[in-house]
Amino acid sequence: MTSTGPGEKAAFGLIVLLVDETIEAEFRTIFTLDGVSLFHSRIESAPEVTHSTLMRMKERLTDAAAFLPANRPLDAIGYACTSGATVIGSDAVEAAVRKAHPQASVTDPARAVMAALKHMNVTRLGIVSPYVEEVSGAICDLLRQNGLETLAAGSFGQAEEAVVARISLKSVEEAICTVGSDPQVEAVFASCTNLRTFPVIERSERRLGKPVISSNQALAWHMMVLAGLPSGGAGPGRLFND
Repeated sequence: MTSTGPGEKAAFGLIVLLVDETIEAEFRTIFTLDGVSLFHSRIESAPEVTHSTLMRMKERLTDAAAFLPANRPLDAIGYACTSGATVIGSDAVEAAVRKAHPQASVTDPARAVMAALKHMNVTRLGIVSPYVEEVSGAICDLLRQNGLETLAAGSFGQAEEAVVARISLKSVEEAICTVGSDPQVEAVFASCTNLRTFPVIERSERRLGKPVISSNQALAWHMMVLAGLPSGGAGPGRLFND
């Protein structure tokens, strides 16, 4: 005798960078509904973040996606790299992943943040990034190409992923609140799946009186939306709770 098995309501895939130490723990607090499954795969990634190291992942995406279960179609697959999706391009990410899972909806933090900002009617942003200017600048360029204005930006200037995962929560909160203090900034985007944000999102929102959106928060929200799951109350911040 058998049943429908895991993922009766929805089944998700998540492609995580080899060097990422944050997103799985943060996602674990969201995908908790009975009948919902979240499967992880890892993709080889460099310890240092540059345009060239990010672009190398393009050819590895299909293989990484193929390590996700295929016994039933996955509802949505997320490629968990904001800067990688920015450099490679969300359409190229989707095409590579769907070679292994042709029926799945595909998203990434760049695409998910655009959807979240549209959902919240935000066009003027402050951005917090852990990365060096080469990478942070590309994210600002992508936002501008999509009709979004970056009015304030702050960066921790890091190139090493191991350091990014260890930036203190206090430092992240202060960076968010400093960037978001500009009265013209409608919301703050904290970029990078390896940057810890969940414990400080709502505290920062209370201090600022405006939304704070992180890569992991937006990606989880968008995956749920694409799968047709209710997202209200599932995660932190106004994105999940307004």
